[in-house]
Amino acid sequence: MLYSMTGFGRATVETSDKKITVEIKSLNSKQMDLAVRVPQAFRTSEAEVRNIASRALQRGKADLTVTSEPLNGETTAQININALKSYKHQILEASETLGINPPEDWYSVLLRFPDVMTSEVAPDANEADVQALLRCTQEAVDQLMAHRREEGKRLEDFFALRIRRIQELLAKVPQFEEERISRIRTRIEDNLNKLNTVEYDHGRFEQEMIFYIEKLDINEEKQRLAQHLKYFMETMAQPDGGQGKKLGFISQEMGREINTLGSKSNQADMQRLVVQMKDELEQIKEQVLNAM
Repeated sequence: MLYSMTGFGRATVETSDKKITVEIKSLNSKQMDLAVRVPQAFRTSEAEVRNIASRALQRGKADLTVTSEPLNGETTAQININALKSYKHQILEASETLGINPPEDWYSVLLRFPDVMTSEVAPDANEADVQALLRCTQEAVDQLMAHRREEGKRLEDFFALRIRRIQELLAKVPQFEEERISRIRTRIEDNLNKLNTVEYDHGRFEQEMIFYIEKLDINEEKQRLAQHLKYFMETMAQPDGGQGKKLGFISQEMGREINTLGSKSNQADMQRLVVQMKDELEQIKEQVLNAM
């Protein structure tokens, strides 16, 4: 099964005196890139929070944010009244000295000055709060992974359709092979016949033709491409997830075989099939970047 690297999860847990909320969102990335923000009271638990998320996510750029709100409505932030008085007095003096009007909305001006808001240092969270945080983190991560799985199902359907189309195109290639070899042989013989003054050994000509046609043989490329298509589907069906990188490598190998088919085709209808295969493969390569 596939998991996308894109998802979102949110969970909330209440303790006796606070409400803890964990939000986590992720996007695609080649490596694991996790940014964690926790309140000061939970700073000692950041490593545990990070470990819970990292074990599940595996890959992707993720942001995890923890907020903690008191249930009784109290806050550690306080307005410094003395600082407000001092700033207002200075503004009035400056207004009189400079001959300009004082502000109409005093609060919007005064609250921008430094030190007008003070905050007490929050004590470290107790064990019950820490356990609540870890439980909340796990719930948010589970939601994120459920979202990722839903997106992964869409990727599976998308990839299966493209692989099936490439298989159908590959199955049409043999009908043009006999005509292709016949045309190549006829073209070379016609060019030789135009050289009336040149005599050649027909036995050696047949031998060289065999060597030349062997170089244009595409049976190995067809077999390898068919195996890559099968391997892609088998890898996508693996149960544990985390196949994104491997699927990317397989799609690169598929591209090599399709390119070789195109360079050896020497036949317009076969080249059209190759172009259509490349179109399907490019769509796979674009979306495989989102697979975990």
